[in-house]
Amino acid sequence: MGLIGREREISAIGALIGGVPHRGGALVIRGATGSGKSALLREAVGSARTSGLRVLEVGEATRSREAGYEAGCTEGRLPLPLSGLRRLLEPVAEPSHELFGEQRAPEPAPHAAAGTFWDPSTGVAALRLLNRAAAPRPILVAVDDAQRLDRPTQEALAFIARRCDAEPIAVVIAVDEDHQGALVSAGLPEVILDPLDDDAAHHVLAACAADLGTAAHERIARHAAGNPLALVELAAARRQAHRRPESAGAPASLPLTARLTAAFGAGLADLPQSVRDAVLVAAVYEEDGLPEILAAGSVLAGRPVTVDDLEVPGLSRLIGFDGVRLRFRHPLVRYAVLHSEPADRRRAAHAALADVLQEEPRQRLWHRAQAVTGTDEELADRLESGCTKSLRLGPVVEAVRVLERAAELSADSGGRGRRLLLACEQAFGLGRVEWAEYLLGETAGTALSDADRARRQWLRDTVGDQGTGRRDRVLGLCDDAERVYAAGDRDLALNLLLGAALLCWWSESGPAARVRSSAHVLAGTGADPRRIAAIALAEPVRGAAAVTELLAQAHFTDDGEELSLLGMAAHAVGDLPRAVDLFCRAEPRLREQGLLGVLSQVMAMRTADRLLLGEWRQATQAAEESRRLAERGGRPRWAGSAMSTDALAHALRGQWEDALRLADTAELAPRATAAPARLARGVALTNAGRHAEAYEVLRSLFEPAGTGHRLRTSLGGLMFYADAAERSGHLCEARRTVAALERTALTTTSPLLHVQVRYARAVLADHADAESRYLDALATDLSRWPLVRAKLELAYGSWLRRRRRAAEARVPLNSSLVTLDLIGAAPWAEQARSELRAAGERGAANGPVAPDVLSEQDVEIALLAARGLSNREIGAQLHLSPRTIGSRLYRLFPKLGVSARSQLSATLDLLPDIERQDVHQGDRRETPAGHRMVSAG
Repeated sequence: MGLIGREREISAIGALIGGVPHRGGALVIRGATGSGKSALLREAVGSARTSGLRVLEVGEATRSREAGYEAGCTEGRLPLPLSGLRRLLEPVAEPSHELFGEQRAPEPAPHAAAGTFWDPSTGVAALRLLNRAAAPRPILVAVDDAQRLDRPTQEALAFIARRCDAEPIAVVIAVDEDHQGALVSAGLPEVILDPLDDDAAHHVLAACAADLGTAAHERIARHAAGNPLALVELAAARRQAHRRPESAGAPASLPLTARLTAAFGAGLADLPQSVRDAVLVAAVYEEDGLPEILAAGSVLAGRPVTVDDLEVPGLSRLIGFDGVRLRFRHPLVRYAVLHSEPADRRRAAHAALADVLQEEPRQRLWHRAQAVTGTDEELADRLESGCTKSLRLGPVVEAVRVLERAAELSADSGGRGRRLLLACEQAFGLGRVEWAEYLLGETAGTALSDADRARRQWLRDTVGDQGTGRRDRVLGLCDDAERVYAAGDRDLALNLLLGAALLCWWSESGPAARVRSSAHVLAGTGADPRRIAAIALAEPVRGAAAVTELLAQAHFTDDGEELSLLGMAAHAVGDLPRAVDLFCRAEPRLREQGLLGVLSQVMAMRTADRLLLGEWRQATQAAEESRRLAERGGRPRWAGSAMSTDALAHALRGQWEDALRLADTAELAPRATAAPARLARGVALTNAGRHAEAYEVLRSLFEPAGTGHRLRTSLGGLMFYADAAERSGHLCEARRTVAALERTALTTTSPLLHVQVRYARAVLADHADAESRYLDALATDLSRWPLVRAKLELAYGSWLRRRRRAAEARVPLNSSLVTLDLIGAAPWAEQARSELRAAGERGAANGPVAPDVLSEQDVEIALLAARGLSNREIGAQLHLSPRTIGSRLYRLFPKLGVSARSQLSATLDLLPDIERQDVHQGDRRETPAGHRMVSAG
C-alpha cells in the first residue's frame, strides 16, 4: 500500500532528492504520533537509493538495530552527547576521526544541563566529513525521531542542514510536531503532516481492511481522526478482536493494539500519580469540564489536585487544558489511558465522579452504575426509568448505553432480557446494526415474557433486514399486536403492527388485509404515526383515502421519528409533495438525535420523491449520503434502494451509460427490489433513443406476471412507460395497461396515480381525444409537480406542432423549456428546443435562468408572492406601494418563465441558491395538502 493522502509531501521529497547532485538542501517533516513521518522518511530513503545516492541513517530504526551501541540512550539515562551524530557518521568516518575519540561528555558550562553542551566546531568537523564522503557519490542524511536525539546532535544536524545547499548532500529530518529545539528554530524548509481527509482515510481502509465493511470503516475513521497509524492498527485490532462490538456503552471496549496503546499513551506511566489520577478521571468522564475533573481527581488521589499539578513535563503530549476545559490531543489518547489502567482503577474513577457531580443527577447515576460490580436491581430500575428522559433530552445513543448497563445490573433474567431488547431497538434506530445484533444475541437464554418474546421476533425481522411477506410472519405479528394491545402495551402493539406492514410493503405478497384488520382493532391509538404508516404501507393504493384523512388528523409534532413515519405514510400512498415536506422537517431532528438508521430511510424516500416531482437539485445533494448512511448502518435493502435512486437521477439527466451501470449494480444488491432499478434502466434506455428496449423493461413494471411488478413502486414509471410505448409503436398494449390503472384510480385518492394516469391517457390518446385529455391533465394543479407539468407541456406542444398549429404550440413548448432547463432535464430540454425550431421559433432559450439576473428584492418579492400574499400585503412588508409590487412582478414573470402566481412556488424551488427560509424563517404553520410547509427546511 502506497502512502495515500501524502502526495504533496512525497512531491517535496522527490524535488529535494532529484536536485542532487546539482544542489543540496534540507527538509524537516513534522507531525503527530502516527502521522506517517517515518513512512515518508522510508519513501525518501527508497527514492535516494533508486537515484544512486548513499544513505546515512540515524533514529529509531538504527537504535533498534544497534541496541548494544555503547554511546546510545540507555534505560533511565540521558543519551551521551553526540551519540546520535556518531551513529550517523560511523559508516563514512575512520575510527581515528576527531568525532570518534574517547566517548565521554565534555565539561559543560556551569549553567548547562546534562547532555546539552554544544561546540560549533563539532558541526564544522561533521560537515567537512560529509563533504569529503559525498565527493564520489551524493549523500542523503535521513534522521528519524529527531526529538529523541541528544541536544548536541540536534544542534550539529541543524548546523549541517543550514549549510548543505551548495553540496551534493540532502538532509531529511522527521521530528515530532510539538518538539522545540534547534531543528525547529533553524528556519529549515518543512512540511507539516496534517490529518488525512475523509477521502484519503477511506482509501487507506479500503486498501488495508476491505473485509471489514462500510460500517466498520466509518467507526474506525471517526476514532482515527485522520491518523494513518490509527487507521491501520484499529483495523487490525478490530479484525483480531473476538468480543462484543465497540459501543458507546463500554468506554474501554474499543480494541487497541499494543502499538496503539504505547503510541498514544506514551509518557503516561512517567506522570506523578495524582496527575495520572486526574487523566484517568478525564478519560472515564467523557466531558471536558476541568473543575469537575480536578475535583474528582482529588477524590481519587486522596489529596487536592490543582491546575498547577498539571504543569508537568510530558503531559502536553496527552492533553491540552485551559482554565475551563481539558481535552485529549487525539481521541485515541483517551482509549489508550483506559486500556492502560486496570478495571478497579476505572471503577474508582467513576465512583469519584459520582461523588462530585451532585448537581447532575443523570450523570451521577451513570457513574454510580459504572462504579459497581455484580448486580444491583435498584440501580437498574433507576437507569431504566431515567431512559425516557434521555430519549427526550439527549441523543438516543445515551439511552442505549443506559439500557445496556441496566441489563448488566439486572438481578433477574427476564428483566435483563427486556432491557436488552429495548436497547436493541434504540441501537437499530441509530443505524448501529452490529451493536443491535449483539444486544439481540445477548437475549438468548433469558426468561422472556410473552410480550418480550413477540418483541424479540419483531426485532429479529427488523434488525436482520430479512423482511418478506411470508404469510405466517405477517399473521404472527398481527396476532401478537392484538394480544399485547389487549394486555395494555400500546407501544409494543403499534411497533408489531408496523413491522407486519413493512413485511407487506417490501414484497406486496403478504396478507395486507389482515394488517388493516389489526389496525382497526388498534383504533384506540387514533392518529398515532405508527398506525397511519402501517395502514399506508400494507395497502398503499386501497388505503390512500383513509391515510389522507388520518394525516390531516395527526397532531403537529417535532419528533423526528414521528415525522418520518408520517412522511413514510404520505410516500406510500403517493402524496409526494406532503411526503417531501414531512421528510424535510424530520431530517434535522433525526440528525440532532443521531438516528442515522432512520435518516437513511428518510433520505432514500425523499430523494426518490423529489426526482419524480422535479426537485432535482435538492435530490442529488442527498443521493450519495443516503446510500452511504444505509451501507454504514448495515441496511443492504435501503442501500440498494438508494443506488437505484442514484441510477434514476443519472438517467433523468441523460447520463444513460452511468445510469445503466448503476442500475445493474443496484439489481445485484442484497435483498434489492427490482422495480426501482428497472425504472432507472427504462428511463436511461429512453434517453439513449432505444425506445423498443425501454418499452420492454418498463412494461414489466405493470404486468402482474412481470418480475418487476410492484404496483405502488411502479407508479412513478407510468409516464415514462407511456413515452416509450408511444415512441416504439406499442399504443394498443399500453392503452390496455392504462385503462386498468384508470379503473384502479377510481378506488383511490393516490395523487401519484392520478397525476401519472392523466399524463399517460393524454400521451397515448388517439387524435380525436388527445387535445381534451392534454387540457384536462394541464388543468390539474401541478405546481408541486414541475417535471410532470413540463413533460405534459412538451408532449402537448409537440402534438400541436404536428397538427400544424405552430403558433399555439410555441406557448406550451416555451413554458416547458424554461422548467426543463431549470430542473436540469437536458434530454427533454433539447427535445423542446427542437420542437420550437420546428414550430418556427427563432433563438430558443439556451439554458436555465441564472439567479444572478434577479436582484435580492426580486427574489424576496417572488418568494412572498409564492406564499400567496397579495400585492398590498407584500408592499406592507417591504415598505413599497402595491403598484410597485405589481410592476416588479410583471417584469419578473418572463425572467422566471411563468405566467401566473401559481407557478412561482415550483419554479423558485428549482433555482439554485434560493432558499425559502431566507424570507420566512421560523414560520412553522401546517398548511393544507398540496402546498409547501414552510418549515420543510
